[in-house]
Amino acid sequence: MTMDHGLSCQHLVELVTDYLEGALSPTERARFEAHLVGCGSCGHYVEQLRLTIKAAGRLTEEAIEPQARDALLKAFRDWKAGAGD
Repeated sequence: MTMDHGLSCQHLVELVTDYLEGALSPTERARFEAHLVGCGSCGHYVEQLRLTIKAAGRLTEEAIEPQARDALLKAFRDWKAGAGD
């Protein structure tokens, strides 16, 4: 979907990390925010990411069960090993 301001939903997804980190130029930030005003789905997506970041920021290594920690580490190792394909 492309909104009137020229930013597609796919492009918004590609820019969301920079947006949340405050790394977009003023022009790109304005286009991003204009898209959010006109697209409820993307607004919901960005809010979900904000909530996920907030929740993840409260986690400590000690709070993660050892089995879950090991499974996460394995998943990341496997992903990294496959990234070179």
